[in-house]
Amino acid sequence: MSGLIMAAQLILGLSIIVILHEFGHFIAARAFGIRVEKFYLFFDAWGFKLFSLKKGDTEYGIGWLPLGGYVKISGMIDESMDKEQMKKPPQPWEFRSKPAWQRLIVMVAGVAMNLILGIIIFSLVIISFEKQYLPNDEVVEGIYAFKSGRDVGLMTGDKILAINGEKIERFKDAQSIKVLFGSEIEVDRNGSHFNIVIPDSYYKKLKETGGGLLLEPLNFPFQIDSVINGMNAEKTGLLKGDKVLKLDDVEIDCWGKFREFIVSNKGKEVDIEILRNTDTISSQLTIDSTGIIGVITSSAPYKMKNYSIVSAFHYGTKDAIELLQVNLKGLGKIFSGEEKATESLQGPIGIARIYGGQWNWRKFWFITGLISMFIGFVNILPIPALDGGHVLFLTYETITRRKLSDKFMEYAQIAGMVILIALMVFVVGNDIFKLFK
Repeated sequence: MSGLIMAAQLILGLSIIVILHEFGHFIAARAFGIRVEKFYLFFDAWGFKLFSLKKGDTEYGIGWLPLGGYVKISGMIDESMDKEQMKKPPQPWEFRSKPAWQRLIVMVAGVAMNLILGIIIFSLVIISFEKQYLPNDEVVEGIYAFKSGRDVGLMTGDKILAINGEKIERFKDAQSIKVLFGSEIEVDRNGSHFNIVIPDSYYKKLKETGGGLLLEPLNFPFQIDSVINGMNAEKTGLLKGDKVLKLDDVEIDCWGKFREFIVSNKGKEVDIEILRNTDTISSQLTIDSTGIIGVITSSAPYKMKNYSIVSAFHYGTKDAIELLQVNLKGLGKIFSGEEKATESLQGPIGIARIYGGQWNWRKFWFITGLISMFIGFVNILPIPALDGGHVLFLTYETITRRKLSDKFMEYAQIAGMVILIALMVFVVGNDIFKLFK
């Protein structure tokens, strides 16, 4: 069942992205009076299709080969490689008859739609699922620095002031993955200001060691609010209102230290010392293999702030762009040799596994928004057969006022398709290899 859910999420997510990408091309072409012959989700390779409907000049349909989708624009050399049409005299409704600036807009429209979709999805995720955020000013006790944070110079009690010179309003921004790709964190430490530099390669160390988060807003005293039935905390005899004093020989003075100790000692039995009313009680506690013992803490002493529609779209745009930047940095590290393509690139199977075997709408939309942003970027790369290849040739035509020949465009399209097919074979083969590995 989990495999079916993965596949369903992958197909639905990519279908949304593909349809809106192609709709961008479609609506721009129609705006300039260019005829669109086909609008397909998936490819109707060799003429086979699951569904089709003719309306006006356009045939709408669903193909059988789930590798994307396309719009067939009249008078344009594309993946259909319709050479016969190009042998006929240009018609006023054809792509090739329009000025270069109009053709350029048609080609950029798909990428623009991907970026807009990504931003809208991230904004709606904030409005629908997050709804509130923790203002940075609320974290008056300062952060709890995990070992990964302490290794780069952060200390428990530090107050985050700015990231890369930009003052932060949401505490969440101090935990952004972008911070791990080279950043400077300005902190207030007991009234003195310090700059903590995160090396550009630190993310790699965390990935290799499983170091996890740098910091959390967990630097506050706590007591147990409730104990979950049947779990190890209940078996040890912990009760509502207990305050944990020690785990083994480690003094527990805040929730962050408690959480870090528990997660770092999965599957172990440890000594625990608690304060119950005025009595100090010692016992043994078993931590399960997932790092859970079954206690819920009293609420953190923070006042959350509601997102407005304006702030949700502001932060949705910010989050979408930052995550795209992180992915582009990762892509750059593949080309520079710092990262292995076999470890970093994901094909359809890898993306399905990222969606996961349980249907979680928040996660589904988050991943779909991220993929939309990334596909938008990939499509604008100057590779023939991608939108970016057409943009490159149209930019050349606009500057030189010389139109490239149809024969050159045919060869360029074939070369680009060979590159894309080779890349697809690589990522799918790599996915399969990872499954067996």
